[in-house]
Amino acid sequence: MRMPFRLNLTLGLALVSLVILGAVFAPLLTPHDPILDADLMNSEMPPSWDHWFGTDSQGRDVFARVLYGARVSLTIGIVAQAINSTIGIALGLSAGYWGGWWDDVVNGLTNLMLAIPSLVFALAIMAVLGPGVPSLLIALGLTNWSWSCRITRSAVMSLKSQGYVQAARTLGYGDIRIMLTQLLPNIVGPVLVMATLGIGEAVLAEAALSFLGLGIRPPAPSWGNMLTDAREAIRSVPWATIFPGLAVFVTVLGFNLLGDGMRDWLDPRMQVRA
Repeated sequence: MRMPFRLNLTLGLALVSLVILGAVFAPLLTPHDPILDADLMNSEMPPSWDHWFGTDSQGRDVFARVLYGARVSLTIGIVAQAINSTIGIALGLSAGYWGGWWDDVVNGLTNLMLAIPSLVFALAIMAVLGPGVPSLLIALGLTNWSWSCRITRSAVMSLKSQGYVQAARTLGYGDIRIMLTQLLPNIVGPVLVMATLGIGEAVLAEAALSFLGLGIRPPAPSWGNMLTDAREAIRSVPWATIFPGLAVFVTVLGFNLLGDGMRDWLDPRMQVRA
């Protein structure tokens, strides 16, 4: 049974806000440095008042690394999805408006991208480019634009015959101007929903790639490489894996609930039911 969209929206917004605030105010929330404050004498300590999430095998504060890791994950997720949305909107707008052979090309490319799992495609790109933030942004920014493209194209095809579009043509508007000023503002809702959902997917993909050693390089904190560092001691130091994994779960859940709630909120039929 689906939760009411107001509950989805509120809970998603609360979780996303919690993660964002933790990332922004990380220096105020913990006195520990996530990289430099390594103390082997205090390694693998369980959660305490001094170290809320305990310490890892090198004596670094797990709470500090989770907070600073949120900065990395959110930045990569937002930038990667911005690239995805830009590509998807550009291709979807042009294919839906112009149609013809260009529509066939974009459709074929979109179907190809949908046939290949995005994480597999990202792994292939990272294997060629190597680990690092620029490679990660390229890999994640080029692998998940197909849904935005398909939704944008469908919306444009249903809107391009509307009277206000015909009026714009009569007034001498060019194709690009019509797409940007008449069509794009009317499809912001579904595109924004897809972008919100895509951020959660990008955060999860970044964690997966970092876990495999193809993402953020240690010692920089990343939820994925924190899980990699702690996997061999998962039984003796469970907190070193529980809290980064919980951070990934909360972030992805928050963006998914936010996107789901926004989709229902922007749907006039749901407004009528409410």
